[in-house]
Amino acid sequence: MNDKQLRKQLAELLDGIGAHMPFEEAVADFPEAAMNDRPPNVDYTPWHLLEHLRLTQVDILEYVRDPDYEEREWPRDYWPEPNAVATRKQWDETISRFLADRAELRAMLMDPATDLFAVIPGSPGHNVVREIRIDADHNAYHIGEFAILRQVMGTWPANRTD
Repeated sequence: MNDKQLRKQLAELLDGIGAHMPFEEAVADFPEAAMNDRPPNVDYTPWHLLEHLRLTQVDILEYVRDPDYEEREWPRDYWPEPNAVATRKQWDETISRFLADRAELRAMLMDPATDLFAVIPGSPGHNVVREIRIDADHNAYHIGEFAILRQVMGTWPANRTD
């Protein structure tokens, strides 16, 4: 596999292209009335889960691009407060910021000047390939979880065919 093929495959993984549902499909047409509901036996809301995805992804982005990166505290800096309630504007901002941060990661990945295997400054030997794979894996896991929560909550559009 050459450099161009590797970048293309990692970009597709990051974008959710392949064997799983992409982010955009999972969040499409989500009813505003349910964004702060807690599904049965779940300690967080759909918005909490999306905000967790966003917070984690921006952390990875900052880790890769900021040589002065400071590690965040788990779980405080990766999840909204348990009782946090989102407005429609916050919901939309979470989604748009997630997509913007993903686009930044993707642009960095696709830039031929980015050395995918160079050690990230301040890291214990990590590189861009590792971080892209972690982000894509984390996103796929929670996007699948979000899709299942939608099924449990009955929030898929009635005309959904799959």
